[in-house]
Amino acid sequence: MTSLRRLAAFAVVLAVLPAAVLLLFARAGFAAAPGTISSVPPEVVRWGFLAAAISTGLSAIGSAVAVAVVGGAAMGAVAEKPELAGRALVFVGLAEGIAIYGLIVAIMILGRLG
Repeated sequence: MTSLRRLAAFAVVLAVLPAAVLLLFARAGFAAAPGTISSVPPEVVRWGFLAAAISTGLSAIGSAVAVAVVGGAAMGAVAEKPELAGRALVFVGLAEGIAIYGLIVAIMILGRLG
């Protein structure tokens, strides 16, 4: 259980870093390139950055929890039957896909702000 807590703490740190960077950009007003006028109101830009940070952070936490559970079960299965290593790797990869989906959603949100 200690390793799961460490992994959860690491996931929280990884989720907070992108959220902090995006929130700093939102406070500074970095929605448009310097010298251009953005048609998106600043309040919408702030909420957009917040939504992108939340989608990235929560998907990273969810992916970390999924990989912890699936990875532990996969290693237990591989210890008993080594020929299951390929199948176990597929399930760990599927769990990692959760973070990629959150990142894609964040990129789509940020693309609408420009």
